[in-house]
Amino acid sequence: MKEYLQLPVFETLSNLANQYNTEIYVIGGYVRDRLMKRPFKNDIDILVIGSGIEFAEKVGKHLNTKVSVFKNFGTAMLRYDQIDIEFVGARKESYRRDSRKPIVENGSLEDDQKRRDFTVNAMALSLNKQNFGELLDPFNGVKDIQIRTIRTPLEPEATFSDDPLRMMRAIRFASQLQFKISSPTFNAIKSQRERIKIISKERITDELNKIICSKKPSIGFNYLFDTGLLELIFPLMTQLYGVEIIDGKGHKDNFYHTLEVLDNIAEVTDDLWLRWAAILHDIAKPATKRFDKKQGWTFHGHEDRGARMVPKIFADLKLPLNDRMKFVQKLVLLHLRPIVLAKDVVTDSAVRRLLFEAGDDIDSLMKLCHADVTTKNEYKRKKYRDNFELVKQRIKDVEERDQIRNWQPPVSGEDIMRSFNLRPGPEVGIIKKAIREAILEGDIKNNREEALAYMEKKGKELGLIIQSS
Repeated sequence: MKEYLQLPVFETLSNLANQYNTEIYVIGGYVRDRLMKRPFKNDIDILVIGSGIEFAEKVGKHLNTKVSVFKNFGTAMLRYDQIDIEFVGARKESYRRDSRKPIVENGSLEDDQKRRDFTVNAMALSLNKQNFGELLDPFNGVKDIQIRTIRTPLEPEATFSDDPLRMMRAIRFASQLQFKISSPTFNAIKSQRERIKIISKERITDELNKIICSKKPSIGFNYLFDTGLLELIFPLMTQLYGVEIIDGKGHKDNFYHTLEVLDNIAEVTDDLWLRWAAILHDIAKPATKRFDKKQGWTFHGHEDRGARMVPKIFADLKLPLNDRMKFVQKLVLLHLRPIVLAKDVVTDSAVRRLLFEAGDDIDSLMKLCHADVTTKNEYKRKKYRDNFELVKQRIKDVEERDQIRNWQPPVSGEDIMRSFNLRPGPEVGIIKKAIREAILEGDIKNNREEALAYMEKKGKELGLIIQSS
């Protein structure tokens, strides 16, 4: 295992541990990722038998680098050679039923490995001179990597009852690593799921976002759904599940459709907020579902209703209520528009309106709409996606010619008031809207000269007279 300890910092730490007669190990994610041949993420966890803070301060003094101490957590961190190194003292933990804050005592390496969340995170590599590079794997983490399984070191019911956030972490690791969760671990999550209620929304959503950012997020969401956790942390999403049939007519299962759209978008972007737009694009379908004897199932207005739901969803999940929320809201509102264009003859007017409303988010919107084509009918899939390419080309052509993206009116409200000697009032808004519509419809060009002439024409229709300067 010495090949995993080639970084110069390991030799430095080993020498210092020997100098100060301290026992230390590399533990957790670094060991797991090296055994899996995953890229090094520039962070290392060092387990110290004794005080992690005291040893970190000695290392910091030797390396002449700042040490950040977190006394409440018994940890310290420093940055050296572009690597974040965290030091923690070995400990054992016990829990009260009504809290996830453990009673912590100093412990041995064995105690510390027992308290780790999963077997694949409990492996340690020795940095001590007498057994440098030896792998200490008491819970068969190597085997679990080989069979691609998430499993707890100790009895899983107690593990999740003690620290319910570990249920989210189990699913997050399964999604990130594309592992399965062992049956006893899965069943323990199901039986302990109600314990998630003692965890803060912020910490739950942090894990949820990591699931969303994984290469294939549907793995995590399927586990969240099947264990019953999703119903507790994001019940609106579970309402998408299921197919209703009346008179032999059914609709697609919008839960699994949403997961397919999410996986599709994950193939083309790492943007968390675009992935959230994929999750929420059909969120209002249960609320707008209607059955019509002629048309079958309809979801009229689900895009508008869904956009109006976004702020409360973000607030409930403690997601940011800033421009990121507005971005998701905009994409939910507009997600049907390019699909409609792809079905019909694409007019310049329709493209101008789409560009006007989408602005700089047009490219993200087109990615979402492309991902939203999940039909299993190969002919339909090819037809829609070919049409999307035509729509994208038309958008490019119209944008280059008319410059509508992030459009600013060539004639302002101040121009209108000055020209007709008006105070702020309804006439100003009527003329501004008329100019905008004329440009979007292609009746006039997007320039000041034609807009001023049109302003004068609309003013006359309202009985207004241009004031001589």
